[in-house]
Amino acid sequence: MFRRITSASVGSILALAVLTACAGAPHAPSATPTRAPASADPAPTVAPVATPAPTATAEEISCESLISAGTVEALTDAGWTAQPKEFVVGDVELTEGLLCFWADYSVGSDHGQLYGWSTITADETTRAQSALLESGWRREESAEGTYFTEDPQYSMGTDDEGYGMTYLFSDGWVKLADTKQGLVLIEWTG
Repeated sequence: MFRRITSASVGSILALAVLTACAGAPHAPSATPTRAPASADPAPTVAPVATPAPTATAEEISCESLISAGTVEALTDAGWTAQPKEFVVGDVELTEGLLCFWADYSVGSDHGQLYGWSTITADETTRAQSALLESGWRREESAEGTYFTEDPQYSMGTDDEGYGMTYLFSDGWVKLADTKQGLVLIEWTG
């Protein structure tokens, strides 16, 4: 029996020694300062946060950026190039935009595609629309804006709906294409 008690005592002492060894020696205070706990209510900052200045990323309007990339590709694959023209509606010269005539300039032909876009003031819009009406153009209101289409009997070509050269006036801008359906190819928004 003594042997069992001694074995049990020795086992308990060994277990206690193992646990003490795992606990290690008491820690000395750290030489490096510890971080103060974060406060629950941070003090409000009064200095404005700096915002980086925006960089200019807008590209310049060109005959290639005026219309969709697919249209440019199709026209250039056909051997066509674009030439900028004066953008004039009646007696209103629109110098803040661009009018482009795409054609095959290697041959003498009047066959081509016309695309234009410009900003326009309210006064210029009134003058331009009056000049178009006086010249027999047809006015049509829609959710997109105001369309002016040339009389089809004088048109060099019409789209599937019978529209020839067409202007679309909207809030502060005007588009022009050789047909009303051609206006959808103009992607420039200013």
